Amino acid sequence: MQPAQLNKLMEQSADDAVVTASQQANVTLDYSEDNVASVDKAIAEILQRFPQESQEDKAVFTICNIFGAYLGEVFKKYNGGEWRYDDSDANAPSIFLKVGEHTFAFAGICYEKLVKNHSVSVSKYYEQAKNNI
Repeated sequence: MQPAQLNKLMEQSADDAVVTASQQANVTLDYSEDNVASVDKAIAEILQRFPQESQEDKAVFTICNIFGAYLGEVFKKYNGGEWRYDDSDANAPSIFLKVGEHTFAFAGICYEKLVKNHSVSVSKYYEQAKNNI
């Protein structure tokens, strides 16, 4: 995937997160760092409102990727970085944000919260990422 295509995909996915948060969780996302904790609220609300549906493979993939894209776009806006597509494992390609020598898997932390440990905080991960650059 070419960088311009990847950037466009991530911007569109982040916009999808804004719409989904508003429509499905009654949460406003505004692309500010002060608002990052609202992603935690949106995921928690989706889990509460759609407990079965939110655990289906397609929904997990979509939720994690759109909210991961949103977090990455906010991070990129305030801290820089470039989206990278890693297809070294053909069975599990991934997208991450690279800032200097560091990479951040924002979709991965959303997956952790959605599927494995609902108490995980994506906003704490975001803050840790900021402290590591």
